[in-house]
Amino acid sequence: FIPFITCGDPDLETTEDVVLAAVANGADLVELGIPFSDPTAEGPVIQAANLRALKQNDSVTAEAVFDLVRRLRRDRKVTVPLVFMTYANVVFSYGAERFISACSEIGIDGLILPDIPYEEKEEFGPLCKKYDVDLISFIAPTSGNRIGQIAAEAEGFIYVVSSMGVTGVRSKIQTDIAAVIKAVRQNTDIPVAVGFGIAAPEQAREVAGAADGVIVGSAIIKLLEEHGKDAPEYVGEYVRRMKEAII
Repeated sequence: FIPFITCGDPDLETTEDVVLAAVANGADLVELGIPFSDPTAEGPVIQAANLRALKQNDSVTAEAVFDLVRRLRRDRKVTVPLVFMTYANVVFSYGAERFISACSEIGIDGLILPDIPYEEKEEFGPLCKKYDVDLISFIAPTSGNRIGQIAAEAEGFIYVVSSMGVTGVRSKIQTDIAAVIKAVRQNTDIPVAVGFGIAAPEQAREVAGAADGVIVGSAIIKLLEEHGKDAPEYVGEYVRRMKEAII
């Protein structure tokens, strides 16, 4: 089970406690979102979380998020894989090599850049290889005959997008996930995690029947929006229920 958490919403201290609660309740990998002003892959829930984080007097910077990860790795003893999800402009503005080398230094295992298509991954791929940070590949319902090529070169895990459009809770997953994963399996044996639209334990159980992992973002961000600094308890309970559903 892979929870997505927007760093700095409502503040970085709460983010730290939410990560710890998620891991304590069974999260196998945590996806940390570095806020960006124009998160094009995100629906309204996560867009709003990005804006809330960025309104904090510019305190939620890449450096501040790096320090958060250092604390999680060192002081709080988080050992599960951690990956960043952000946008190319965040990496470019920081300096691509400086950013990716910092990821390696602080204990980030992978990088997800949803606005970088497979055909343009060479802008970051060599640097990720140099610093042993997996550049996570996306496969969407429209990937079609590109699935084999993307899967064959994938690293870490493959992020299969369950539905067209942006992130957000959906009542039903329309894509034939099993067929997409079958096509992936013909080209690689690295893990496949499915995200976009999953919120309920029943959905997670269904997806886990075909996939190796389930990614949930918007449902967790809604708990943060509703409960603020008290969210860690609620997120922990949610992660526990979702993990139990997919075991």
